[in-house]
Amino acid sequence: MSNSTRTQRSAENRPSAADDPEVADFLIVGAGPVGLVTAILLGRTGKRVTVVERWPARYPLPRACTIDHEALRILQSAGVMGSHADLFEPSRGERGGYQIRNGDGELLRAINWNRPSESGWANTNGFYQPDLEEALESMALALPTVELRRGWSAVGLEQDDETVTLTVASTDDRTQTTALRGRWLVGADGANSVIRDLVGIATADSGFEADWLVVDYRPLDDRPWGAFVTQYCDPAQPATAVNSGPGRRRFEFMRPTDVSADVMAQPETAWCLMEPWGVTPETARLERHAVYTFRARWATEWRRRRVLLAGDSAHLMPPFLGQGLCSGLRDASALAWRLSMIESGLADAAVLDSYGAERGAHVTEIIDEAVAIGQMVCEQDPQKAADRDARLVSDLHDPDAAVVEPPHPRLGRSPFVDPNDPSSGHLSVQGQVAVDGTIGLYDDVVGGGWQLTGIDVDPLVGVPRETAAWFASIGGTSVTVSAAGALRDVEGAYRAWFDARDCSVVLARPDFYVVGTGEPRDVARLLEGLRNALGAERSRPRQLIEEGATP
Repeated sequence: MSNSTRTQRSAENRPSAADDPEVADFLIVGAGPVGLVTAILLGRTGKRVTVVERWPARYPLPRACTIDHEALRILQSAGVMGSHADLFEPSRGERGGYQIRNGDGELLRAINWNRPSESGWANTNGFYQPDLEEALESMALALPTVELRRGWSAVGLEQDDETVTLTVASTDDRTQTTALRGRWLVGADGANSVIRDLVGIATADSGFEADWLVVDYRPLDDRPWGAFVTQYCDPAQPATAVNSGPGRRRFEFMRPTDVSADVMAQPETAWCLMEPWGVTPETARLERHAVYTFRARWATEWRRRRVLLAGDSAHLMPPFLGQGLCSGLRDASALAWRLSMIESGLADAAVLDSYGAERGAHVTEIIDEAVAIGQMVCEQDPQKAADRDARLVSDLHDPDAAVVEPPHPRLGRSPFVDPNDPSSGHLSVQGQVAVDGTIGLYDDVVGGGWQLTGIDVDPLVGVPRETAAWFASIGGTSVTVSAAGALRDVEGAYRAWFDARDCSVVLARPDFYVVGTGEPRDVARLLEGLRNALGAERSRPRQLIEEGATP
């Protein structure tokens, strides 16, 4: 049986709900960045997407304010960066851009947020979330396949073998209800997720908890800003200073035990705490001040049958590494390629079992590191703080300990991660390439999706024709990058990446993670392994109601 026949038969076996015009391919609850990016990625494939958001209008004030290179590449894949790259301000500053100092201002440790990244974008960036959400909403609504329903809250959910039925009520009038149907539902509705509660998914908690005042302001003077982020480990008043995007800054202050949350939330408190840094009503305009409880929590499951969690509904972390939104966008990208391939008949629904396994392990490592920094910063015992300072100051004499790398977790175990390949499950590379006089980032010039890239070699040489045709049928691209060939490695990023891994071929996924590396002789094996992992050609019926694996 040919591959085209198998694919056609898989599509013909699709349950009848797939052809019902009253049933969306995907329901998404939550119109924050994670929900909107998921909608855009799915909508761009021609799938019908309905987004439900309880608030009638976008939240007008800042929340997340840092975003990393991988998240920007995800936004690039959604079409955002071509017109909106100016929304993001790259990290700058000495000693890596992220500094941890004691109460006397003495440097204790630095994290290299200024390192060259794998993704072709600045490693870490500040941004203003309302501007990003405005751009994302505009792009989502420009897609004819995406519908946004604002002012509706999820109140009920039922599933059967073919669809999810979501009952929503008007946020302004809870007696006004309606039912929406979709083949899949993504709950991207935040830390207090209604969807998570409706399907009965429990959460686990690290035990870390601390109240902090978050103050966003616009500076009215041109005073220099040192490190991109500085953590002040002062036991008398732990604090954080953040470059929160073009023309904006943020301070965060831990609430002392003898100060109530109400007092902490007063604007006078914010001005008093910022005054030592010269931030006063004469030098700044206050945009927002609110007390938040920083904590670490995660869902024990990422999937219940046709319902999947993404973003803060699946994981919550303290903001000390600026990875909360980044992790949510990784969820969006990981879900989008799986769901679109399932609904196109190119993958079996079992690929969703790997979603929680991969993402759960990845985000747990980031949560653990964020909590470790939080515990360091939040120490209020003077003697313990002095012991900490002495230990970290001694490390400054060791360059490897003084400036450390941000976390680079590997995806959790799955059929798409080869435990015998140290590169598998880590990020692939994107650099500047040139072809026919056009210079740009690889994904823009060559294309995203499944990428098979060789350095100075044709990655498909010796691959059976039928296997190569199958790879093309799932949207795979195969190219040769070289210093002087048709597709030129402009800045040497590809040569450096391949040399560091002692390989000449890489197979990467639509969410930019490496499936496998090797030489041309390994490509047929890599592609057949991918084909088997996707499972689109299994003869069994598509089982769409399997329980998701707990990571």
